[in-house]
Amino acid sequence: MPFYPSYYPQEITLETVPATTAAERLTRNTLHGYVGADPFAGKAPPKHVTPVASLGGWVVVTFNPAARRLATADARCAAGRRIVSGLGEAPRFRLHPYPVTPFHADYLHHADLAETAVARGRSRPAGSEPPLRLRARGSLAAALIGGHHGSGAAWDAVVEEVAAADVLAAHGATTNGWMGPPWIKEGWFHAWAILAPAIADAGARRRADEALARVTVPAERLEERIAREREMVGEVGAGCERVVAGYTIRREWVNADYSAGVENVAADAQSGLNSAMFVRTVKLKDFPWNGWLALGMPDRAAAAWNPVAGFTDAPGRLVWAAVGDPALFPEPYGNGWTDNRVRLESVESTGRPIPIPPDALLPEPGRGTLREVGDGKTARARVTYQVLGSAFHDGTRPTIADTLAPYAFLTAWATGGGDGHDAHVERATAAARDALAGVRVVRVETKTLRFGDIVMQYEVPIVEVYLSRGGVDAHALAAMAPPWSPVPWPVLALLDEATRRGIGALSAGEAARRRVPWLDLVRDAQARERLVALVRGFEAAGHVPPPLARLVDERQARRRWGALGRFAAEHRHLLVTSGPYDVHEAAPGRVVLRVVRDFSYPLGVGSFDRYPIPLRAFLGRPVARGSRVEASVEVERVERFGREHRIVTEPLAARLGQKDAALPACRFLVLGPRGAVTRAGTMAPVEPGVCAVDLDGLPRPATVLLTAAVNGNHVEPQIATMRVDSPGGPEAR
Repeated sequence: MPFYPSYYPQEITLETVPATTAAERLTRNTLHGYVGADPFAGKAPPKHVTPVASLGGWVVVTFNPAARRLATADARCAAGRRIVSGLGEAPRFRLHPYPVTPFHADYLHHADLAETAVARGRSRPAGSEPPLRLRARGSLAAALIGGHHGSGAAWDAVVEEVAAADVLAAHGATTNGWMGPPWIKEGWFHAWAILAPAIADAGARRRADEALARVTVPAERLEERIAREREMVGEVGAGCERVVAGYTIRREWVNADYSAGVENVAADAQSGLNSAMFVRTVKLKDFPWNGWLALGMPDRAAAAWNPVAGFTDAPGRLVWAAVGDPALFPEPYGNGWTDNRVRLESVESTGRPIPIPPDALLPEPGRGTLREVGDGKTARARVTYQVLGSAFHDGTRPTIADTLAPYAFLTAWATGGGDGHDAHVERATAAARDALAGVRVVRVETKTLRFGDIVMQYEVPIVEVYLSRGGVDAHALAAMAPPWSPVPWPVLALLDEATRRGIGALSAGEAARRRVPWLDLVRDAQARERLVALVRGFEAAGHVPPPLARLVDERQARRRWGALGRFAAEHRHLLVTSGPYDVHEAAPGRVVLRVVRDFSYPLGVGSFDRYPIPLRAFLGRPVARGSRVEASVEVERVERFGREHRIVTEPLAARLGQKDAALPACRFLVLGPRGAVTRAGTMAPVEPGVCAVDLDGLPRPATVLLTAAVNGNHVEPQIATMRVDSPGGPEAR
């Protein structure tokens, strides 16, 4: 059949492996990839392994608040420029004294500011100031500052690396089937995340947080949003309590051996191989549709495995990426979102109030009970989804209750009191709960796939979600509060009851506060016995959780609890999902995941094959033609032969008119006098294969920044710049 459900590896083994052992195993072809670290750092790798590059983090300089000669912003900023300009070189360090990097998709919106900062960082400040006493945290920082170390207890500044993985883990959230916040990969948000914590002055910190709040409130115009983002980055860095010196590049390695290796590898520009896209694209070369994938990581899984507030460490995130199934994924080489278990059917966000149907549901604060919103309510946006359900691993089929359960239970945990409240869930769901104004199941459609004599049918709920916020980015709105859960409602209800009865807590923080175990549905044998006993009691009683009383009856509940109990008896754990993999074996330092080849699963091998080889577009020198600025475009394409491929660059003009040709998207930013954002957007290339920006009606002088991206690849873009000055004409580069 041309449709093969789930993804390429039939089994994934993830082991805790020290870096030295990983290097040996990659060399001997007994390991396919090493996630999270570089086992070949400082030594030559074998020829059959290949690196995967992503953003490692930022090198920052943080000043000592007690240093008297650095008490003012002017003194700190001047000292920061001196330190940055005096740094040495290191293999994975790039001098870039601006927090938004070329690994961020919004780099185009900051490229002029970043370029100015880089030029300043490369120049040596004039004057002779007393030497600064520096400390280094980590070997990279020590190499960069060389012999300029401070002595004794006195110090002026510390140089260190802030890892991108730590920023993503601290501020991102994977709660059930929701990932977010929608701006988790934006450079402006990372600027706030790494610089704001160092601001000691209460007033300055308040202004920085207010600037962040202004950015996260949607703007109706893209130009307004970009202007806010640029202003916020300036605000959080204004006091120079911490300054960015540059960024680092992380290298992870995969085995590319002709027979024993893997191909089709997609990684994330910021999280590298530890991403949902990696496990959904990687393919073993000797097994077209199956195979046993062996991965290593330096750290042992320590976080509990529960779908609400678990899987928070690096191994847990990779396991959940395979076992769980989010509604949408972050684009691997961009800052948008990719449909996964929901399809974005339409988005209405016109700036005018949108009536909410009275029968739309909204969870009550406290217990999360789903109530009708009633008459007279309006929203700023309406997002309509197709929900792609499939059978759960316990054999049950999804219902409307499973689709709506996350709204009920996550609201209850976030807003409840006493032992029914979890601060982690409150923080993780804050943006979604603030935005949600109502949810309504419009209808359930039947989709049919035919392959010869074989007919497969899928029931697809059409769901409207009403939001109290609008905006210009449709997929960002879609990622706010999508109607999806990869786990059945009985699992969510079981976790809810377990927290209320003191069996455990959802998050690490709440477990420590209450002095109970962090709920683990797989590896905690003692908790599992108590949870299984709960399941048996709920089956006997036909227990319906109060938040879902209007959606589930006693007979349905008894059937669902029975299926969960039988799954637990057979699999020795309770982590039921509808994801592409399930947990087959879990031991200290080792977990084995097995594929679920269920034909009700709506996605198959090749679903994300547009991502594994990120192609680029290149711009020629821009020219002015009348009121337009144009730049010719060249694009890359892949030529395959056997198990190998090569990338060929050709003029875009040769691709225009071709059927199914992947055309680049032209992105542009126009800055007017004094750097004001006057025009921005994305457009398709035009004949004869050029990106064109219309400057008609814009004030002069104007600076045009222009780039192009293929298949959403915005990493390390080539940016063409032209200044258009009325009296003097254009200058291009």
